[in-house]
Amino acid sequence: MPSHRSTSPARPPAPSPAPSPAPSPASVTTGYRDLLRNREFSGLYVSFTLTVAASTLSGFALGSLVNQQTRSPFLTAVSMYGATFAMVLGALTLMSVADGNRPRRTLLLLQLASLAGVAVQAIPGLPLAARFALLLTLGFFQSLGTGTRLGLLAEVVPSSAYAPARSLMNITSGGTAIVGFAAGALLLRHLSPQGVFVAAAALTALGAAVVATTVREHSIRLTRRPGLRRTWTTNAELFSHPGSRMLLLNLWVPNGLIVGCEALFLSYDPGRAGTFLAAGSAGMLLGDLTVGRLLTADRRRRYGFALRLLLAVPFLLFAVHPPVPVLVVAVFLAGAGFAATLPLQEQLLEQTPAPIRGQVQGVESAGRMTCQGLGAALVGGLAQWLAPGTAMAVAAGMSVAVTILCRPSRRTGPHSRG
Repeated sequence: MPSHRSTSPARPPAPSPAPSPAPSPASVTTGYRDLLRNREFSGLYVSFTLTVAASTLSGFALGSLVNQQTRSPFLTAVSMYGATFAMVLGALTLMSVADGNRPRRTLLLLQLASLAGVAVQAIPGLPLAARFALLLTLGFFQSLGTGTRLGLLAEVVPSSAYAPARSLMNITSGGTAIVGFAAGALLLRHLSPQGVFVAAAALTALGAAVVATTVREHSIRLTRRPGLRRTWTTNAELFSHPGSRMLLLNLWVPNGLIVGCEALFLSYDPGRAGTFLAAGSAGMLLGDLTVGRLLTADRRRRYGFALRLLLAVPFLLFAVHPPVPVLVVAVFLAGAGFAATLPLQEQLLEQTPAPIRGQVQGVESAGRMTCQGLGAALVGGLAQWLAPGTAMAVAAGMSVAVTILCRPSRRTGPHSRG
């Protein structure tokens, strides 16, 4: 699924000799062209784009296949977002590999593992139980890959360029998802879901090749061996900090509930699900462009609360079944609300010591993706008892409630943890 929700695709890291200060509102904004002149950033950016495209195609193909075979809203939703359930396992066990001393090699190995998993999905007649098992395995490796990729991102761009770099990647994620959903719907008219899986595997392989040819190895890392103990120690430190806990709650729960709403598009209106998904991705693209590129860091924080409300409120309309064009506009506006993750991620980065940024940002991403999977399961489960539109409205109301009741302080200072 789209990593922006995913993605967003979300979240950069890495070890340098001392913690890097987050960009101040007065800092000069790095342009997208400046970033793309950096060969290593361009390599990470292109490989990320290809990974999002592959994920979009494979998720849409699997969701369509499961919907055709089962006609179950719950199983369809879980099939589209099921990989996210295993991401929390990566965050809790081996996420410290994101700060290992050979991140390029680690990223390549994880991308090759993803390639193998997508290729196996293309086998005709594969039992649904095997497909779901593959989803969980891929989710585990994807969570580690996200942390590693973001750790490399923090090393190949200066800290002042972090927000623009993330913004550009999120924008591209939205645009790629739009194209991916449209392409997936088109391909499924001419190919079987297995054929679409083959296309996704080819994109995954190309992404790995781009990393191999553009990104160099970064070895200025901690010498401590990554593993279970180091992962647990860092996670315990992260969750012991009240400011970090509140930021993670706001990054994970509202986002996950709304992705759960999106997981019901196929059940709500199979013929227009692609249109709804594309509208949401287009809104996300516009939101990330506006918030990440045009606003200062201070304004991003100031508007973060309103953006989290915008993420959920439009989905309340699904309870009353207005005309489809109205719903398309509502989904587009809600998509813009996903840009609320950027100011929250900046705050989290401020509080994170440089040597563990890869793991912390990987945990943030894995937790958000896991909550998306839980949101899909929860809202899909509601739709077994309620109409899909009603279930979506209930989830949107829950998202609004969490946003209002758990608003983080804007005065969270940089780095209260050592």
